[in-house]
Amino acid sequence: MKIILGDGLLGSEIQKQTGWSYISRKKDGIDFADISSYKHYLIMKPLGVTEVINCIAQTNTVNESDEDITNDWNVNYKGVMNLTDFCNDYKIKLIHISTDYVYANSDKLASEARDIPIHYDNFYTYTKLLADSYIQARCKKRLILRSSFKPNPFPYDYAWIDLIGNFDYVDVIAKLMIELIEYDAEGIYNVGTEVKTLFDLAKRTKTNVKPIFKPEKFIDSNDISMSIHKMKNFLTHERYKRKK
Repeated sequence: MKIILGDGLLGSEIQKQTGWSYISRKKDGIDFADISSYKHYLIMKPLGVTEVINCIAQTNTVNESDEDITNDWNVNYKGVMNLTDFCNDYKIKLIHISTDYVYANSDKLASEARDIPIHYDNFYTYTKLLADSYIQARCKKRLILRSSFKPNPFPYDYAWIDLIGNFDYVDVIAKLMIELIEYDAEGIYNVGTEVKTLFDLAKRTKTNVKPIFKPEKFIDSNDISMSIHKMKNFLTHERYKRKK
């Protein structure tokens, strides 16, 4: 049995497309940094949870107040560390949703194996990369998915023309992730579609969207493009196998 942690934009979309069970901070009042507040959901009988999809994260990358930094540490790293150890103890596969921003200062079109992920200099991306590293070092059964996604339809009247990446609408990204999960992929996968600007993506679902440059307060990388060859090759192979 698979269970989703989190009911935000991505968690809700994965649940919508699959019908998998979910728990969340909002619905169940769990404290993700304290696994004792929710582990009973994962070991309930006769449910037999075999895979946990972690969609919970703190994502504030702008203000970086002391409270934001503490929340980043507790949720993005400490919470994932505790969940990893728990999954090892109960032989549960951990599917962890990471971010393309772990490559923000790496080579463009960074790959999972060839390039060293160098995060952008804020606590959000730092704690996300720390969590990825802890899972890689400690988790016996794991799948790390690096990606970003946007609401569908695009919700704003403007879009940045200088932000470049493999992002797509959440329903598209969720579908790719679900395939990887159902085909039992393991390791690290960059998940996305063709490289594009945010403005290019916005035009697909909204007319008269205004192209603008990123405001100065968003001092992060403009190019977060990744190589998605590993994902495409794996899915092409698995789809072909299932058609035979």
